Amino acid sequence: VLWQTGNASLFLSGSRSSKTFKPKKNIPEGSHQYELLKHAEATLGSGNLRQAVMLPEGEDLNEWIAVNTVDFFNQINMLYGTITEFCTESSCPVMSAGPRYEYHWADGTNIKKPIKCSAPKYIDYLMTWVQDQLDDETLFPSKIGGCCCVPRDSPSWLNQPLIPACPCLPGVPFPKNFMSVAKTILKRLFRVYAHIYHQHFDSVMRLQEEAHLNTSFKHFIFFVQEFSLIDRRELAPLHELIEKLGSKDR
Repeated sequence: VLWQTGNASLFLSGSRSSKTFKPKKNIPEGSHQYELLKHAEATLGSGNLRQAVMLPEGEDLNEWIAVNTVDFFNQINMLYGTITEFCTESSCPVMSAGPRYEYHWADGTNIKKPIKCSAPKYIDYLMTWVQDQLDDETLFPSKIGGCCCVPRDSPSWLNQPLIPACPCLPGVPFPKNFMSVAKTILKRLFRVYAHIYHQHFDSVMRLQEEAHLNTSFKHFIFFVQEFSLIDRRELAPLHELIEKLGSKDR
């Protein structure tokens, strides 16, 4: 839940820490999703982020969004992990993104009525909730069907029999509500970026992590814009930064 409270402006510009806030979510090696992740990493290396976020030809949109959602969770997990010592109950008694935006937590299951809580508590709730969604095979199936025990370029792959003992088969399709869940995850992950930028950017700069933060956020924003995954109103806390990142890319 977003509570608008009064005015905000920002201005921005790497080293990568191995510390994470929650355990990293791994995509199984050998799976098609792992291949997609490697493709995403390779295209990111080209430097053209607008092109890198586009759906690869012939790929499934849900699977592409799933792979990137896991990757963004891992990135934000690591970014927040670098500044947890500065984000405390006393320094951040409410979850906010500048003076105008305050977030109250509710997940619709364990906490149905939005509660006001500190930023570290809110982010703990948020990242735990996201982790639970990503670990749910009915929501984020790691095996979409087919057998990864045989290379996909092997002539025998298409004729692979359904072997009950094979863990790759028969595969689980994405549920009908997948896109809705993915949008909620990304909307909530954005709030962690917004909190870091507004409340902890000075700490990020002292740690010399600003280049990593800016690149990660630019990738995130270009991705959600490409597939219209977050409502513009939700992006308002970082509107000026988003405009600046977009204008640099034109």
